[in-house]
Amino acid sequence: MRQQWFDEARFGMFVHFGLYSGAARHEWVQNYEFLTDEEYRQYFENFDPDLFDARALARRAKESGMGYVVLTTKHHEGFALWNTAVSDFNSVAACGRDLVREYVDALRAEGLRVGLYHSLIDWHHPDFTVDVNHPRRADEDVAALNEGRDMARYREFLHAQVRELLTDYGQIDYLFFDFTYPEPMDGLAGKGPEDWDAEALLAMCRELQPEMLVNDRLGIPGDFVTPEQYQPTSPLVVDGVPQVWEACQTMNGSWGYHRDNTEQKPATLLVQMLADSVSMDGNMLLNIGPDGRGAIAPRDERTLAEIGEWMRLHRGAIVGAGHAGFEPPREGVYTRRGRKLYLHLLSWPLGFVHLPGLAGNVRYARFLHDGSWLRASAADPGQKAVNMTPAGEAEGTLTVHLPVARPDVLVPVIELTLSED
Repeated sequence: MRQQWFDEARFGMFVHFGLYSGAARHEWVQNYEFLTDEEYRQYFENFDPDLFDARALARRAKESGMGYVVLTTKHHEGFALWNTAVSDFNSVAACGRDLVREYVDALRAEGLRVGLYHSLIDWHHPDFTVDVNHPRRADEDVAALNEGRDMARYREFLHAQVRELLTDYGQIDYLFFDFTYPEPMDGLAGKGPEDWDAEALLAMCRELQPEMLVNDRLGIPGDFVTPEQYQPTSPLVVDGVPQVWEACQTMNGSWGYHRDNTEQKPATLLVQMLADSVSMDGNMLLNIGPDGRGAIAPRDERTLAEIGEWMRLHRGAIVGAGHAGFEPPREGVYTRRGRKLYLHLLSWPLGFVHLPGLAGNVRYARFLHDGSWLRASAADPGQKAVNMTPAGEAEGTLTVHLPVARPDVLVPVIELTLSED
């Protein structure tokens, strides 16, 4: 099954790197500030990723417990991180380095799955028509700007670049296209699947890399869906069919390096989001945006190191785990791997946690971080509340007894060994 490795991995790293990294104020800076090609050119002329170290990046991903990495080969700005034959707007022309080659070699050396991101959009290309998302959308005469632009020629260019990526870099495990937006706005057109010739593009992917996963952003069904910057509240199902999905999340709301952004998510929240995703049979793709010299920002390094330490102790509750099918207590969420049921405690209760429906079905309970045993008992539903004696719990409830002090880990996890599958 094509997505078996993906379901197993559960946790990946997204890497947004491009000319916008030097601009250092969001990957959509060209759009947000209505910058022309001439105004944006300074970031190309000064692109010098002397601290971009693909091997260090791959090691950091692996040490953080991630099983795959996804690099932006080209974002909406149109700048390619490889030696594309169909454009000189690329990293080899700018700095003499094929960063995609360095990246895929480094991932394979660490045993990680190779993912590529490729924008369907290209604001630099002369045939890409000005639309609702284009940096020139506010110009006085958009119609005049679009005279002579030919989306058929752009489609040839788009398909040629994707073909290069899928033929020149060995086995590719994952391709993230971005994105389709058919709805018009303010009198300007969007772009739909026909603008990319999505069916032919997907067919080429299947021909060149038959085992590769392709996401859902061509505007036609793909292998998995990609909720972005929010957490679903239940396993994703469409017309009764469970969906393979991946929550795409940032460290701080920006995908590209944003020097002045101070909204960094704490590592505890990110681990809670990861556990939440896996509890609903989803993956989490966590982004970093290397800075203008290609280095991982110190704040991201610190966060990844914290997550990596938690994953070192709790890997079994994430990798290879999924939806449990049991009703969790109000304090947390479950993940499950075979007979191992994992309770991720998102809040810390006083003295006890009550688990509905598990009485008689748990052979052993322990904290996962240190392997220490936890006492478990079946609650008496008829017990009356008197002074320091709590009322009984519903029939079939298992009570796990906890220390007053919360374990010093980002998210405490109780491992429950079930009596039966």
